[in-house]
Amino acid sequence: MPKSSTFVSSVLERLNYLAPVSARSMFGGHGLYVEGVMFALIADERIYLKADGQNQPFFIEAGSRPFVYDRKNKPITMSYYLLPIDVYENLDELKVWLDSAIDAARRNQAKKKSKAPR
Repeated sequence: MPKSSTFVSSVLERLNYLAPVSARSMFGGHGLYVEGVMFALIADERIYLKADGQNQPFFIEAGSRPFVYDRKNKPITMSYYLLPIDVYENLDELKVWLDSAIDAARRNQAKKKSKAPR
């Protein structure tokens, strides 16, 4: 099994203690989903959680940084922030962070649906 697959499997095993998480391969990484809503991504064996205006200060205060990738030699910053390793290792704290990211993803999805043409 490739190293990234092993990492994704171990992340899923850990997160499934807290929520029914699944993963889908995408663009060289993986999207993490709960009930069909993408709330996190894995890239370069790092976990990034969904952030929005409500929970982004929480991530910044913890010293987290956003996921950035290059598109045509231009950096693109996404609304996903790096999960600190000490949070990942503490299930109680991890649950708070996961819930926050899932809530942000649901708010984002609801916002998109409300803007969809009818």
